[in-house]
Amino acid sequence: MLVIKNAKIFTSADKVYEKGDIVIENDKIKAIGENLEIPCGAEVIDAEGLIVTPGLVDAHSHIGTFSFHGEQDANELTNNATPQVEVFYGIDTESKMFPRVAKAGITTSCIAPGSGNVIGGMVCAVKSHGDCIEDMCIANPVALKMAMGVNPKGVYGKRNQLPMTRMGIPAVIRENFIKAQEYMAKKEKGEEVPFDQGLENICKVLRREIPVKVHCEQFEMLTVIRLCDEFNIEFTLDHAWGSSDFYDEIANAKNLRGIIFGPVGAYLTPGECGKIDPECLPELDRRGVCCSIMTDGPVLNPDIIIAQAGEAVRFGLDPVKAIEMLTINPAKIIGIQDRVGSLEVGKDADIVIFKGQPAVDTDARVLYTIINGKIAYKE
Repeated sequence: MLVIKNAKIFTSADKVYEKGDIVIENDKIKAIGENLEIPCGAEVIDAEGLIVTPGLVDAHSHIGTFSFHGEQDANELTNNATPQVEVFYGIDTESKMFPRVAKAGITTSCIAPGSGNVIGGMVCAVKSHGDCIEDMCIANPVALKMAMGVNPKGVYGKRNQLPMTRMGIPAVIRENFIKAQEYMAKKEKGEEVPFDQGLENICKVLRREIPVKVHCEQFEMLTVIRLCDEFNIEFTLDHAWGSSDFYDEIANAKNLRGIIFGPVGAYLTPGECGKIDPECLPELDRRGVCCSIMTDGPVLNPDIIIAQAGEAVRFGLDPVKAIEMLTINPAKIIGIQDRVGSLEVGKDADIVIFKGQPAVDTDARVLYTIINGKIAYKE
């Protein structure tokens, strides 16, 4: 049993304790409140003067699928659409990125295939610490990855294959989703059809069991909104640089599950990646859009997730909302809010203890990261 005492606790559940306690039993939160009794024999962390938040949830990551030696298991670049593959089978849990993200306070990562294909495959949610992928994975699948723009164009255009152009990308999406609609309709009528794992996976999207997770920026967000309205499917806008140009369209998108913004400071290039606008986060939040912040790991140091939240605060976001964009909002977008994202009785004991308030104090740093009730990192 583990007890955290005397901390300022941001629960991400509409409550902030100025001097609160958390009791952890096994891998769950047993109690949270003020002046709680310390169970006999419990290990105690005195967090006087420190800040406690839920474990951070990174809603868009590729850790464990790219190595620093140029190897990759994130992009199955043999076809422009590979809905049949699952990133679950490509994650190296021995990757050094997992302890790095734990050190940054990230306790859960939504790991997706890369963006080389128009349809890249199935996405899963994984804890930052554990013995094996079966132990670490808490939800699979949580989405179907898709990508717009220069990434698939850059792969297949060089091969003189579809899609060479931006107009080719929605054509690939429509072709695959129409095939899946026909496949699903035949099965519902009781007709015998050859089993197709890729179409089965797209059918999960058509039945609104999972969203599509779409890499896109600037005007291609409008293409995604239009396509998802056409098929009546849920979606997330990932990266979403340039959202400030389309506030009304994004806020009024009926099938949008959320914005997964970032990373800030990745690069500035002409065209679709040329407008990085963290000021969109407070405005989209004001308009009722569920927003979260990503690392796109291992693209940048995972600590950047806190710096990005700080940028949003600099542009007017409430600091409590900033913590929610790192915790409960991404958990809701991924669909794992029943397990993680807030500090509530019965939820997984994924907790971060900071010296300094994240997104407010520039020198805020992680002192402890607790995952499933165990200390995964200690400064």
